[in-house]
Amino acid sequence: MGRSLGYLIAWPGMDADSFLDDSRHVTAPAPSDWLWAFSKTITGVVLLWLVARRVPVTEPLLRGWVGLLGMVLIAHFGMFHVVALLWRRRRVDAVPVMAAPIRSTSLSEFWGQRWNLGFRQLGHDLIFQPLHGRIGPGRAGFLVFVASGLIHDFVISYPARGGYGLPTAYFVLQGMGVSFERSRVGKRLGLRRGVRGWLYTALFTAGPAFWLFHPPFVRNVVLPFMRAIGAG
Repeated sequence: MGRSLGYLIAWPGMDADSFLDDSRHVTAPAPSDWLWAFSKTITGVVLLWLVARRVPVTEPLLRGWVGLLGMVLIAHFGMFHVVALLWRRRRVDAVPVMAAPIRSTSLSEFWGQRWNLGFRQLGHDLIFQPLHGRIGPGRAGFLVFVASGLIHDFVISYPARGGYGLPTAYFVLQGMGVSFERSRVGKRLGLRRGVRGWLYTALFTAGPAFWLFHPPFVRNVVLPFMRAIGAG
C-alpha cells in the first residue's frame, strides 16, 4: 500500500510495473548521481532567477525562453531526478523521466528512450500497444506523435489564447522525422547513429522548438508566471 501511494502522489513517472515490483534489484545511487541531479537544479535556479532578470525588457521572448529553460532544468531534469534518486535509495526501481536526451544519436532514441519517459509510457500503453497489431508499428507510432501534439496544443496554446496548431505541427514533424530516419534512405545516410544521427536529432528537436513553445505562450503564460514567482 505504501509503495502504491508513493507512486500515485510522489512520483512523476508512469511505469507502474517497474515502480511497484519489489522483487527487482536496485542499486543505491552513487554520490556522483546526487551531484549531477542537484547541479541541474541549481543551474535552472540561476537561469530563472538571475540570468533571465538581466535580459533587457526590450527582448521579452528571449527573457521568457531563458526563464522557461530554467524551469525545465529545475523540474524535469533536476528535481524529478532527485525524487528518482530518493526512491532508488529505498530500493524502488524509479527511472528518471529524463535520461540524458542530449546523448541521443537518433530521433527514435530521443523520443522513445530518453525524453519525458513518463509521457512516453502513456503513449506506448494507451495508443501504440492497442494499435500496432492492427495498423502496423510505423503508423501506430506516428499516431502517438499526433496525440502528443494535440495534448500539447491543449495545455500550451489554449491557456496562451494563441498559436493554435503549432505544437501539433511540431510533433507531426517529429513523427515524419522518425519515419524518414527509419526509411531506406535514412538508413543509407546513417541517420540513426554517430555524429550524423546526433545532428539530425538536434536539427529536428531544437530547430522548430518555437512551434512548440510559441510566442503567445511565452508572452501570455511564461512571462506572467515568472513575474508571479519573482523571476520577472
